[in-house]
Amino acid sequence: MNIDNKISTGLKGLDRVIDMLRPGDNVVWQVDSVSDYRKIVEPYVAQTRLDQRKLVYVRFGSHAPLLEDSPEVKTYSLETQRGFESFATAVHKLVEQEGPGTFYVFDCLSDLLAYWYSDLMISNFFKVSCPFLYELDTIAYFGIIRNVHTYDTIACIRETTQLLLDLYQVKNQYYIHPLKVWQRYSPTMFLPHLIQGQDAVCITASSEAAELFSSINCGEERPDYWDVIINQAKDALVSGQKEQEKVKRLLMTMLIGNESRMFELCDRYFNLRDILDIAAREIGSGFIGGKSVGMLVARKILLLEGHGRFEPFLESHDSYYLGADIFYTYLVQNGCWKLRARQKTKEGYFKYAPELRERILNGKFSKTMREKFMRMLEYFGQSPIIVRSSSLLEDNFGNTFAGKYESVFCVNQGTPEERYAAFEQAVRTVYASTMNEDALAYRMNRGLFEHDEQMAILVQRVSGDYHEEKFFPHVAGVGNSSSLYVWDKSMDINAGMLRLVFGLGTRAVERTLDDYARIVGLDNPLRTPPVNCEDKKKFSQHYVDVLSLKENALTSHSWDEIVNDDFKADKNLFASWDHQTAGRLRELGYTGKHSAYVLDFYKLLKDTEFPGLMRDMLALLARVYDYPVDIEFTVNLSPDNRFKVNLLQCRPLKTRGLGNAVQIPELGDGQDCFFSARGNFMGGNVRLPIDFVVYVGAEAYAERNEQSKCAVARQIGLLNMVLKGKNVMLVGPGRWGTTTPSLGLPVHFTELCNMSVICEVASCAAGFTPELSYGTHFFQNLVEAGIFYVAIFNGQHGVVFHPEHVLNKENLLAALLPQSIQFADVIHVARTDGLVLFSDIVTQKLLCKHI
Repeated sequence: MNIDNKISTGLKGLDRVIDMLRPGDNVVWQVDSVSDYRKIVEPYVAQTRLDQRKLVYVRFGSHAPLLEDSPEVKTYSLETQRGFESFATAVHKLVEQEGPGTFYVFDCLSDLLAYWYSDLMISNFFKVSCPFLYELDTIAYFGIIRNVHTYDTIACIRETTQLLLDLYQVKNQYYIHPLKVWQRYSPTMFLPHLIQGQDAVCITASSEAAELFSSINCGEERPDYWDVIINQAKDALVSGQKEQEKVKRLLMTMLIGNESRMFELCDRYFNLRDILDIAAREIGSGFIGGKSVGMLVARKILLLEGHGRFEPFLESHDSYYLGADIFYTYLVQNGCWKLRARQKTKEGYFKYAPELRERILNGKFSKTMREKFMRMLEYFGQSPIIVRSSSLLEDNFGNTFAGKYESVFCVNQGTPEERYAAFEQAVRTVYASTMNEDALAYRMNRGLFEHDEQMAILVQRVSGDYHEEKFFPHVAGVGNSSSLYVWDKSMDINAGMLRLVFGLGTRAVERTLDDYARIVGLDNPLRTPPVNCEDKKKFSQHYVDVLSLKENALTSHSWDEIVNDDFKADKNLFASWDHQTAGRLRELGYTGKHSAYVLDFYKLLKDTEFPGLMRDMLALLARVYDYPVDIEFTVNLSPDNRFKVNLLQCRPLKTRGLGNAVQIPELGDGQDCFFSARGNFMGGNVRLPIDFVVYVGAEAYAERNEQSKCAVARQIGLLNMVLKGKNVMLVGPGRWGTTTPSLGLPVHFTELCNMSVICEVASCAAGFTPELSYGTHFFQNLVEAGIFYVAIFNGQHGVVFHPEHVLNKENLLAALLPQSIQFADVIHVARTDGLVLFSDIVTQKLLCKHI
């Protein structure tokens, strides 16, 4: 249908005042009530029907319907409770679906406050929807209640819309006062007009205009509705318990999220004062995200349920939270929303992510937000801070997003302007990480790609102290309340396990180059994994991550370089003297910085309350969560060996579970199995048939250059897709998922996520060694995906390994991936019908053989 150049409002007098409507006009009416808005909608709808135009009613308000059901009107009923992004996306889709030239009536926008609690988000919605409606030559009516919204909201609407008009009812008469009429003008256009039937009488006399406007409440500057609700909640502190609980739950829906298992946990342990304290430390509005919520509720559980056990040992926190609404506003203000809408489709999900990521990295924050950021930085002064992702879905039951989003250290040195610039870029980096390939694939694989992923941010003071020009905590690590990775049949899997490093915790959560964290089973903290005495130093931590005040950056130093620094604590708590190493150094004539100290935390585990405290802490959190938990923490010690634990993070940890006991066949002479071992596996009791084995040969892989090694890793990703749905065992040299090709295969987790079993094989000849890095993000991903893990230390006592059981079978690589024939010398894919993996967690037996 061709749309005329000028379109009637249904009121001839109004048409003369504003020179009629034009295709693309968004018309916003400021009214005193919904009934007044309906009064002006009626002639517009009647005219639209008369002109036989397509009319759509977008229904979302809690007020009575503006239009009655009619075959001439198409109604879309939208959910507002799911939040800004879902609502804005739904409007975008329906407008796109209805196409050009459609006429719209939207419910009163002010009703969105009851669900979003934020004027800012209403202006954001209008800012992303209005231009799209304009592009499609539509006509759309909107209503907003006068004196309810902030000046900033009205200013944003005025700037974005084509027409903004005031509608007044005074002494039972209606007046229209145009405030903005885009690309039209007359000498009397912006004067008030009295509506008399179809006519509009211009009020030109000053006496009449003064009488009219003096009877109208022009209102005062209003705070954002978010602040109004928070301030009203403070008044409830003097009310009864029942009223406080009601107000508390309202605030929780604003700050924490909708009803969920985590929401109910927070409801049990937070009171109204707690929620108000959280709100007081939020910048902006919206949800504070899963990481912030997990940290806060875990601390509260320890204080309330610990009955004084943990309070003396817990370090305080003074974190800030950047609400998720800042993220949305940043996208809108930087023109990213249209691209984001295209990216959220199946077709554009991966296609548009790189472009969107670049836009996010190069955007700007508003003047108002910059001022709020600066005030927060002034609070922290020059203390180092860390800017951490805290998305709505993160650290929740079922989805941890371990390591998927960025965390950025700000050493916070330099002038205020330099420190601010670094902080702002850190926030952009976290926002942009929502478009990282691993994060996108994780959401896609778990059916979350259509869910709102609202990115809030947790800003924490870095735990630690200054040591000369370096800043770091004495100890950092991760802890699990239960573990299915054990190396001794006497171990209690429910006692919990720690992964400890000296310095910043970055080395505890990542698989690092030639470095090994200390694994601690909390049933017997001094028990060590099966490592030969001569390898004690080799399989220990050699590098320490610190914040360098001099370089204003995260840096790594060898342990030998800093071993003699003043740690302001007893060095022997962290490191033990290795007499064997000391003797070798003397024999070799070394007198420099080479240290015979080995980072093993022996005295910390033997002579302090630390391991017992951590075991009790993990047990309590798991009991209250009614679910295994994973925590991140730091430990700082004083010169008299007293310590404080800073609980940085707590999240539910998905575990595969023990499963029923498995009857393992007899090994026989050892020649009839693919491999057999005791311990060094993770995944519980299994009897798992294997359909295919993908085997990467150590020596052939080692001979390739770094670029070619990376190419091999990409082939594993292709096999991961081709063999999806089959039980596949992936066997390869050294570490899977390393970033260093010389240590193993640099696959991304998304390139092995469909495997049933992964095996890391030691090869002395080729120089590859598995790393039993339980507790890292990589291992958390394995656990969450239900992938069984095996480390095969070929050559060690009790280990049987016969790769010929696979290599003697036909290599199916070319049949599965014809374009990958050049990798057949290093990748062997065998069909292995009848091959079964058996494991028993109690006896620590592991066997893989044909039956």
